[in-house]
Amino acid sequence: MKEAIDGLLSHPLGMVLGFFSVAIMELLVFLACFELVTKYKCWSEIKKGNVAVAMATGGKIFGICNVLRFCIQAKSSVYDAMTWSIVGFVLLLVAYFLFEFLTPVFSIDREIEADNRAVGLISMIISVSLSFVIGASII
Repeated sequence: MKEAIDGLLSHPLGMVLGFFSVAIMELLVFLACFELVTKYKCWSEIKKGNVAVAMATGGKIFGICNVLRFCIQAKSSVYDAMTWSIVGFVLLLVAYFLFEFLTPVFSIDREIEADNRAVGLISMIISVSLSFVIGASII
């Protein structure tokens, strides 16, 4: 089975479809994991117009895809890209917990849920910034 998949992935179009499929699958899985650890429901808050949640979620989406971008640029196989992007996701998740832990004055989740856009923006910038560091260092 692996040989058949490898044969498909050796063609440029197959490679594009393979990485695209991995990116979509990882986004769904990783965003579901973030949904489990946040105290608010991302998509229902976004539906209500909560800009802070949209910024924080957008930063997470960008961060996940950016780490995968570094894997693709390094000409990794789809399998290596999946492995390294999982490592990158775990590091982004650790950064999320550290951000919450290192701000004991207030709860990041509660502030984002209350549409505090300053906190949402900082959360987005942390995810985006760290995705560049993670991506550049895990390859």
